[in-house]
Amino acid sequence: MAKHVVVSLSGGMDSSTLLLRCLKEYDTVTALSFDYGQKHRVELERAQSLVDYINDEFKNNIEIHGDSFPGVTYRQIQLNGLVNLLDSALVTGGDDVPEGHYAEENMKATVVPNRNKIFASITQAVALSVANRTGEQCDIAMGIHAGDHAIYPDCRQEFRDADDTAFRIGNWGSEKVGYFTPYLEGDKFTILQDGEVLCGELGLDFNEVYSRTNTSYKPIFHKMAYEEGNSITEIQWWFSDYKSASSVERVEAFIKLGRPDPVLYADEEGPVSWEHVVKEVSKVLANHEG
Repeated sequence: MAKHVVVSLSGGMDSSTLLLRCLKEYDTVTALSFDYGQKHRVELERAQSLVDYINDEFKNNIEIHGDSFPGVTYRQIQLNGLVNLLDSALVTGGDDVPEGHYAEENMKATVVPNRNKIFASITQAVALSVANRTGEQCDIAMGIHAGDHAIYPDCRQEFRDADDTAFRIGNWGSEKVGYFTPYLEGDKFTILQDGEVLCGELGLDFNEVYSRTNTSYKPIFHKMAYEEGNSITEIQWWFSDYKSASSVERVEAFIKLGRPDPVLYADEEGPVSWEHVVKEVSKVLANHEG
């Protein structure tokens, strides 16, 4: 086991799986999420829910994890003052998030200028502080993967190398900080495969973990009412869409894995079944391949 790690946790499928991997590999785990005014802010609620679930499960499964688990230390960093200053379809007030396959040219509209640099700078600062405080190495963990490279240049290795160089030039003791990017050459499917294995190894329920993630860039808010005895109960919930590129990529990964996504899906007319989602996404994938 390595000592310490700071995880950049968006609340999406990739970084949530990375959080599991870090729990397997490190003694202490600190996770940071960032509120920058994103439209899909529900990801922050899911991240908090996932951390709470993990901490409760580890506390209740001493026979698996021992009695020394310190819990995931979690913080949400407020950057929402940037919301009216950033030009991106992902930010509240921006253009509509495009639909289709991830590889399409219009997906560049979902780039948030310098987002990963902003996140990395804060994560580096926290990791170096942990290293200085403990006198031990602290790694930075990021869930970047090959599927992001074409659309997001700040997920490419050359950017990461340049950013790391700047960090080391600008900070004393930076040699105590390392990097953990286990999915750099993988994609969403290989990440999900690892997540399935990790849930078994960590004693966590796969559906409980991934129902607490959000990959949708266009989440849909619906109110549902159902009868319960003689009364009517109303549920308000954020559903994932199945048309935006990030959702298409996620659904494709679950199709390949051969199990349904535990996240609830909907479109403009209301909630839809997993079978409907698979059918519609399969059309998009077939058109892209054609």
